[in-house]
Amino acid sequence: MEIRKVARRAWRYAWAALAVGGLILLLVYSYDAVRDAKGSFVVLLQNYLLAAVTYYLLFFLVLLVIRFAVLILYSFMDHLESLYKIRDKPAILYREDRSLPMVSLVVPAFNEGPVIQAAMRALLELDYPNFEIIVVDDGSTDDTYEKAIAVARESQDVEVRVVTKRNGGKADALNTGMTLARGEFVLNMDGDTKLSPNTLRVCIRHFENPLVGAVAGNVKVINRENMWTRIQALEYVEGLAMARKAQSFGHVVNIIPGPLGMFRKTVLQQAGGYDRDTFAEDCDLTLKLLMRGWHIAYEPRAIAWVETPSSLLDLLKQRYRWTRGILQATIKHSHALWQPRKAGINCYILWYMLFEGIMWPFSNLLGNLFFVFVGLQYGLATLLFYWWLQLTVLDVVAAAYCVVIEEEEPSLIFYAIMFRLFYINIIDVSKVFATIEEWRGHTMTWGKLEREGKL
Repeated sequence: MEIRKVARRAWRYAWAALAVGGLILLLVYSYDAVRDAKGSFVVLLQNYLLAAVTYYLLFFLVLLVIRFAVLILYSFMDHLESLYKIRDKPAILYREDRSLPMVSLVVPAFNEGPVIQAAMRALLELDYPNFEIIVVDDGSTDDTYEKAIAVARESQDVEVRVVTKRNGGKADALNTGMTLARGEFVLNMDGDTKLSPNTLRVCIRHFENPLVGAVAGNVKVINRENMWTRIQALEYVEGLAMARKAQSFGHVVNIIPGPLGMFRKTVLQQAGGYDRDTFAEDCDLTLKLLMRGWHIAYEPRAIAWVETPSSLLDLLKQRYRWTRGILQATIKHSHALWQPRKAGINCYILWYMLFEGIMWPFSNLLGNLFFVFVGLQYGLATLLFYWWLQLTVLDVVAAAYCVVIEEEEPSLIFYAIMFRLFYINIIDVSKVFATIEEWRGHTMTWGKLEREGKL
């Protein structure tokens, strides 16, 4: 064992020495060339820096094209599979009403007064014969509890329980609902979510496969009232639905969304429920299930309609929290990053999350700054246009594909231009600041979105 450690250390030292030696030789050769040409060493460094950034951006662009191609390919394969049922033919268990198991719907609510009644009434309309609703009021300071009680009293056919507790956060509220659940399966959602009537029927069938531990739903924007919310509607279809559809082909969905996630109760209990040490408890729980070998499916027909931020400031707050939460969850499971043999596909899932959470926003901003500098310094402003154009083409192609597959509004395709022109840059700035502040360990708060009652 000691000999192996010494050999590995010597190998690392050899590579380090080779890299340093090569860099020194390169600088010596370059300095001689500049001196012979009577040039400036500052110009040399600038040229090397610009060359390095150029090659990096080309590398990033290749990765981006590969990402889009793979996601479209695998999401289309998953779409064909769902149409023709050509793979994974488990025993038919949940087809007749009398065989359908009980499902407990857990609704955590903190100051959801404007939307809680619409969300609960939508649950009462679900097309499923055997379910209960558990609303967990997490110490709300508004009239959430009173409004939830009023809807509970309206229900005659479905058991609705409303419990209140001291404020402990969303993870704590979900864990409380899990302990109270009587169903064999648990559907967790948000208090501002409106579920499609077919949700339970289409989700439960995935559990006929004993390897499936959870099912992720399809999240869509309901308040498409202005430019910001309509761009988000496209972003949810292109950035979330397409990715989950592609991941579902391999049963490795990496984030079960908070608005709609259905679990085996035993799997939730084995995983210890939700942890409170991240601001993305849904992502953290998903990674815990994947690390334990459970498959996670995606059901596009189970739709969760949500209210998204309608102002820029609220949007930036939301994305800041999402970015830091996902980074926290990724770091928490970072041991799998360096163990591809042991972690298997989970290793690549984490690297993919780091690519989207860190490399992508930094590279977008770097690319824009680089081409602005080159355009001003060397009169090559057309490069900035072509950089923007090639990324916009990728977005439009992906948007068109997703609109067709999801049977969405065709008008959303045109928002891909505004998405690339300014929206993604604003979001990337928020992500970059979130990443830097997470790295520096700055404290943060939940930053809850104020509901407008658009359900």
